[in-house]
Amino acid sequence: MSNLSLYDPLYSRLNSRLSRIFNHLGLSNPAFFDDEGSIQPLTMKLDVSEDDSNYVVHADLPGVRKEDIHVSIDKNQVSISAEIKNEREDTKEKNVIHSERYQGKVFRSFALASDVDEARAEAKFSDGVLELTLPKQATSSTGKQLTIQ
Repeated sequence: MSNLSLYDPLYSRLNSRLSRIFNHLGLSNPAFFDDEGSIQPLTMKLDVSEDDSNYVVHADLPGVRKEDIHVSIDKNQVSISAEIKNEREDTKEKNVIHSERYQGKVFRSFALASDVDEARAEAKFSDGVLELTLPKQATSSTGKQLTIQ
């Protein structure tokens, strides 16, 4: 089984600072804050598995349209980004008591143990789940012979 390293930029730094700012200003917490003022960022849950020839990634992206998902592969680095667009109802005539729906962007990046054959990689999106099939790059076992001078 390969090691998988995840990238989660700035989460811990922003957590306490943004919470204090909103509390100081007397503003109600936006949807990405919990009741205690801690940030609950828009996240993407991932499952990554492998066999001898492929990595398979399942990413939960509920409420996202496939046109708003972007996947990039650079050798063994895989990046997934998506924009969640929830249409807000006009609240001029309504008093909103509680709202947990949100819109924004979500991003995940991770490195795999071996390079991916980008030309054969495939992506499918169905029922809020993105499935990536990432073939492992064929490595030549012949190596390179160096001439000693």
